[in-house]
Amino acid sequence: MSELLKVTHLQKKFGDNVVLKDINLSVKKGEVVVIIGPSGCGKSTFLRCLNGLEEIQDGVIVVDGLPVEAGKREITKLRQKIGMVFQSYELFPHKTVLENIILAPMKVQKRSKDEAIKEALELLDKVGLVDKKDYYPRQLSGGQKQRVAIVRALLMHPDILLFDEVTAALDPEMVHEVLETMLSLAKSGSTMLIVTHEMSFARAIADRIIFLDKGEIVEESSDAKSFFIKPTTERAKKFLKTFDYE
Repeated sequence: MSELLKVTHLQKKFGDNVVLKDINLSVKKGEVVVIIGPSGCGKSTFLRCLNGLEEIQDGVIVVDGLPVEAGKREITKLRQKIGMVFQSYELFPHKTVLENIILAPMKVQKRSKDEAIKEALELLDKVGLVDKKDYYPRQLSGGQKQRVAIVRALLMHPDILLFDEVTAALDPEMVHEVLETMLSLAKSGSTMLIVTHEMSFARAIADRIIFLDKGEIVEESSDAKSFFIKPTTERAKKFLKTFDYE
């Protein structure tokens, strides 16, 4: 498998506060990497650095040969390579589901409206929402809005999909439908980086687990099941004890 993402000696600061310290990570095409760790350890900030939403103070991020540099001219090209799905959906309230989804492909990629609509409807059908194409976000449940946000990211044909705590704002009964959509993407071969607190989901979907604490990669495992059964570091053991797997 070819390497799609390479992060070397990444450091991120907010003022004097070092949020990410010497992060090194590579992700291959088709790989699903799940990033876990306590709140405030830098997981979401890391994802935001990857697509140029946050400037980094040191290190190098390369996505499919393209360096990530926030604010630089190539950032629009980069964001077509990396799709990001946020916890807060980020849907335009005054636009319908279909209008939300086709906006970026038409504006950024200059794709024809007919082509964008055709693919959007196919993707909405796959996630069970084609009948909601003319609804406005306020008419949807949280789980439905999150699936729309996933479809919107997919329509840009990104090389990598980033998911930032996408179920955190959802009621428990809505979580399942979003996680099912993500599992389906993983099975189809999508390259994904997922930040989540859903440990059973992480165990089911991950090719690799990254455990982050205080801005550092404390443990990395290419066997998700083994990590959850027998982590190798004391910090990971302590973290996992806060979850009940019964």
